[in-house]
Amino acid sequence: MLADYAVRVEESRGRRHPEPPHLYRNDFQRDRDRVVHARAFRRLEAKTQVFTRRYSDHFRNRLTHTIEVAQISRTIAAQLGLNSDLVEALALVHDLGHPPFGHSGEKALDTAMRQHGLAFDHNLHALRIVEDFELRYASFRGLNLTFEVREGIIKHSHDYNAKDHPELAEYLLDQRPPLEAQLIDLTDEIAYNTADLDDGFEARLLTVEQIADSVDLFARRYRDAKSLYPNAAEKMVFNEALKSIFDGLVGDLIKNTAQRVQAAGVHSLEDVRRHGERLAAFSPPVEEQRRRLKDFLYENLYYSPALAAEKEDAERITRELFAHWMEEPDDLPRSYREKAAQEPLPRIICDYIAGMTDPFIYQQYEKYCGT
Repeated sequence: MLADYAVRVEESRGRRHPEPPHLYRNDFQRDRDRVVHARAFRRLEAKTQVFTRRYSDHFRNRLTHTIEVAQISRTIAAQLGLNSDLVEALALVHDLGHPPFGHSGEKALDTAMRQHGLAFDHNLHALRIVEDFELRYASFRGLNLTFEVREGIIKHSHDYNAKDHPELAEYLLDQRPPLEAQLIDLTDEIAYNTADLDDGFEARLLTVEQIADSVDLFARRYRDAKSLYPNAAEKMVFNEALKSIFDGLVGDLIKNTAQRVQAAGVHSLEDVRRHGERLAAFSPPVEEQRRRLKDFLYENLYYSPALAAEKEDAERITRELFAHWMEEPDDLPRSYREKAAQEPLPRIICDYIAGMTDPFIYQQYEKYCGT
């Protein structure tokens, strides 16, 4: 049973290009399936999350991270009476616009674009992918997703100003997104904060003592796990602590969001959209714990000296390839050269690089910039 404030598929604002209903799948289920079958979704398997395969092929990549976000999101949506089909589609599509090399690649692309008065934003790029780049249907370009999924792509983690982004005017920028979309940024945080602790520990870049000294949330959970399993191997105790943190974050998000919805007197989707702030949130104490955990990961993992060389290489490779194609646009594939007649060359180059996997961008770099 859906809550009164959930999105109902039968009330969807529909697709840009009308299509007849499917025999046994609703429109949000079809959107989910279109994302799963998209080429851009498959490419996530070879895009860095935090660790490249130099460390291990056991660590998360952008695709496995996305699957974990979808699992968490479905669980929370069911408990809050939200539309699980829409939530799953949004979770699966939320990272579709990320370039190779994780945040290092995104930083380098944005820097290169700003030199030409433009910018790179992975949410806006994801919208371009599903609206234009994916070519699977004879009747239209893109995936022809419903309005609610397209809206969620751009609004799940960021509020865009209509004055700065007139091209997004159709997406109700003066209103909050539905709770289904609001959840995604928070489930994304749960997924990568806990997963990056796990992978960082497995990579031996983080130790139990180091984490416990800086993250009270972990220290308490680890002590509890050690008390329950005094004879277990350290990694098993670590796993139990991490599982407890994970469950605590999920449980708090469910409980606190439900309380905020009730306190706000929300009884409809329109109430959610018109509310002065987003309603999906952790409680203040847990939000503070989450922030401290995230700060710890930035200071001790993401900017770890052990990863610095790879980040520098990623930014250099992205920067030099971008510069090469600006100077030699004839080296671009024909389809991109043709697009450059209608759009600025920097945007076309950015689109090309952003769609690459880590292995492919290395190949392109060796081909055009290798010595």
